[in-house]
Amino acid sequence: MNKIEHIGIAVMNLDESSKIYEKLFGVSAYKEEEVASEGVKTAFFSCSPNKIELLEATNPESPIAKFISKKGEGIHHIAFEVDDILSEIERLKKEGFIVLNEIPKNGADNKLVAFLHPKSTNGVLIELCQEIR
Repeated sequence: MNKIEHIGIAVMNLDESSKIYEKLFGVSAYKEEEVASEGVKTAFFSCSPNKIELLEATNPESPIAKFISKKGEGIHHIAFEVDDILSEIERLKKEGFIVLNEIPKNGADNKLVAFLHPKSTNGVLIELCQEIR
């Protein structure tokens, strides 16, 4: 793993939350997009050299909606940048981590993504991210 790619924060209302982070960082989101397969709308903020991803559910069955109903708004996941997501998935499986999706899927911000189950990472949802080339 190279570095923390971003921190994902689950929010009830993307527009209202974006205004808070615009004031906090002094900049607007550099990218907003919907990831239909995950049932989310996202907004990315650069807080050099780090990034924050705000996530709003687009349907009540999405992982973000379920997270908020159980835990409320807040940190949802920490994403790490990797060079080769397939080999990293295999390495982590061999180390005993529970991989939620062994075949990476398209995520936000031009990334392939895969997640590690919080049961195997001390309660933290870990996302692996590889830039789509």
